[in-house]
Order: sequence, then structure tokens, then C-alpha cells
Amino acid sequence: MNATRDETEAPAPSTGLIRAQATWFIDQRMLPRHQTVKGFSQDFHGYLEQLIPQIEQLADVRPPDDVPAKVALAGVGEARRRLDEAESAGLYGEVERVKRLARSVVAMCDHYDALTGLAMCLACDKPIEAGDAWVPYDHVSPSGGAARAGRIHCRCANAPRRR
Repeated sequence: MNATRDETEAPAPSTGLIRAQATWFIDQRMLPRHQTVKGFSQDFHGYLEQLIPQIEQLADVRPPDDVPAKVALAGVGEARRRLDEAESAGLYGEVERVKRLARSVVAMCDHYDALTGLAMCLACDKPIEAGDAWVPYDHVSPSGGAARAGRIHCRCANAPRRR
């Protein structure tokens, strides 16, 4: 059987899954093994290489004075700089470099969602569809500003929290 490459590849993961993977890596408090860090680096490079052209295309069809498009393109510039960073010496330096990549992945997912009009629930990381009941959500950081602002489903706001 002669399948083309497109037929054998798995579908691209959603921005929710990509964002969850990057957020998980950022939140790690213990140093992972070098091979694990290398795998995440490859994944994050691949995600950014997918997302950057999509965001550029979405921004290109917006009016020249569109603020979300301008912000997204500034984020693209930062993501490109992070993609060009050389591998760091030592495990700690490499983890920090890959965390920077992960932050760019999260930012690109956010820009993609903003430019496509997709709103994600900050609690369950699933799309808020038209007709879904939702409430605004602001998580305040210790330094004072909102660390994450957005929306959550009403069902998520009323769900019991595990500690």
C-alpha cells in the first residue's frame, strides 16, 4: 500500500492540548532528564513552526490597524527569536531555554485563539461554544496584575476544586 505522508500522519493537536503540554512543562519544579527536555524541545519547535505561519496568515487578512493582529505579530517575532536560541550548556540552562519556548507556545496558542475568535475555558481548557453559559475569570498574581484573564464555563466555576 502506497500511502502518502498526509494520509499516514496523525492530525495536528488542538491548541488546547498544545497549551496544556507547554503549561505542564513550565510548571515543573524538578529538573527532568535531559532526554525528556530534548523531546519537549522538539515538540515545541514543531508546534511553533506550525502556529507561526497560521498566525501570520490570520493577521494578514485583518485591517492594518487591528490591535490583536499587531500584538500577535509581535509575539511571532519573539517566538522566532526563541526558536533561534542555541541549545544551552548544562541541564538547568537547557530547561530554562525550553521553558522560554514553552512560553512562546502558550502565547502563540492564545494569539491563534484570539485571531480565530475561539474562547477557551481557563478551568477545563475546552472551547466555550456559542450558547454556553460562562463567567469572566481573573486570576490575580502575587505581584498585583491579572495572571490569567478570560472566561470559564459556569459549570466549571461551580465545580468543586481539589487541593
